[in-house]
Amino acid sequence: MPYDVTTVIKRPIITERSTLLKEQHKYVFVVDKKATKGQIKEAVQAAFKVNVLAINTAQMVGKMRRRMGPKGGYTSNWKKAIVTIKPGQDIKFAEPS
Repeated sequence: MPYDVTTVIKRPIITERSTLLKEQHKYVFVVDKKATKGQIKEAVQAAFKVNVLAINTAQMVGKMRRRMGPKGGYTSNWKKAIVTIKPGQDIKFAEPS
């Protein structure tokens, strides 16, 4: 099944930890649960025009969430990808100027 960039990369993760990883040329994305490292690499290179050096992935387990009352539920499981790009290159997100 051919993957397109928007089906592989869901969104970037912008947290304090992920912004600190930018100094090491690493960027964090939420990706499709079935996407392989090769598909993630192709999608990032096509979307952002950068050279990918390495990809680390992790399956994140959904957390228990309790709303009003005694019953609760779980958030969905998801997959995280930490992408290392070539030094000197940059990925721009919608950041305030």
